[in-house]
Amino acid sequence: MKIAFVTLGCKVNQYETAVLEGLFGENGFEITEDADTADVCVVNSCTVTASADQKSRQALRRLRRRNPGAVLVLTGCYPQASPDRAAALPEADIVTGTRDRRNLLPLVQNFLKTRERTVDVRPHDRSETFEPMRADRIPGHTRAFVKIEDGCEQYCSYCAIPFARGPVRSKPPEEIRSELARLAAAGHREIVLSGVNLPCYGRDLGLRLIDAVEAACSVPGIDRIRLGSLEPERLTEEDAARMAAQPRVCDQFHLSLQSGCDETLRRMNRRYTAAEYAAQAALLRRYFPNAALTTDVMTGFPGETEEEFAASLAFVRSVGFAKVHVFPYSRRPGTRADRFPGQLTREVKEERAARMSAAAEESRRTFLLGQLGRCEQVLFEDRAGGLWHGYTTNYTPVFLSSEEPLHNALRTVRLTALYEDGCTGELSDSPPEKG
Repeated sequence: MKIAFVTLGCKVNQYETAVLEGLFGENGFEITEDADTADVCVVNSCTVTASADQKSRQALRRLRRRNPGAVLVLTGCYPQASPDRAAALPEADIVTGTRDRRNLLPLVQNFLKTRERTVDVRPHDRSETFEPMRADRIPGHTRAFVKIEDGCEQYCSYCAIPFARGPVRSKPPEEIRSELARLAAAGHREIVLSGVNLPCYGRDLGLRLIDAVEAACSVPGIDRIRLGSLEPERLTEEDAARMAAQPRVCDQFHLSLQSGCDETLRRMNRRYTAAEYAAQAALLRRYFPNAALTTDVMTGFPGETEEEFAASLAFVRSVGFAKVHVFPYSRRPGTRADRFPGQLTREVKEERAARMSAAAEESRRTFLLGQLGRCEQVLFEDRAGGLWHGYTTNYTPVFLSSEEPLHNALRTVRLTALYEDGCTGELSDSPPEKG
């Protein structure tokens, strides 16, 4: 019995798919990437935007059209946030949400016996704890993503994720250490700690994110610990100091911004000002002098004036980000922002996104130019077009030519020139630079 997974959305979804693949594999299913010939196809959906909902529906319809005899499963954030709409999709034989992911196995097994359609979307509640799950290996990857936190209670005005993921739940430190030990034994050298709202880790356990970081850093065989997206208002100086004391922590931080204008941030229900964000960026750079700061920026939020956009644009330029993901605001039915006055046209949103992207590209080039001449430790991943490809600790892509087998190797490289979206380099005997 062959099963294929189609994963949409974030790294948390990708991790959960890896866990499900392991679960089904342990129970006699053959994992395949060819959904057209699979007996069971699972769409692990996203609902971060209305477009994400549409992509989930399209994936389901495409699978039914191309593989009409397969058992089709729709699971994940879209059914959880919109259970009635998901249940109404005739293509899905099984519909589940984001609670009790391991229950998907018996649901599939039962359908194969009875052929009875199942809709099992259970609402989240405050009594939930973190669902035990682990990935023993991520096939083909030197870097492994590990979900240590689930849920979000921020309720940004544009976002449906709190409805899809429920309250904050955290993986206990002993489970983090156990999972990372298995991943180290499988050959993974870098771990990315991920979550739906990662900085809220530990709120339910009386802990903080730094406690999870220190637990991860204590595992032998793991050379690098990288963090997923961070919320700027939750990082303290003690957190930064304790992270800097851990040599395995990578100096790349995705510090979510959304807008550099205080009025827009207020309408978004983001809980910081531009000045507070800048202070957090300065804090990280004080403890990690060569840190790469990356972020997300939204353009055309309801009510955004040209003056507010100009303030956001100027702020992005002032921070000096290593990379910026720019996207125009997308209306999300069911959120408060969808009902806000001052909805902008698609043309205005996209034109502002283009201007913001141009500023982001300038910032990216400036950052990469600042990396040239440095000796950095690179974890190599694969080889294509005659060039090995890997990443420094601050996530600068590095390309070099070598006949040595460098897959999953940590080597010191001197960065020599700009190339594509990164740098070329040459192997070096010099020690990696600090700061």
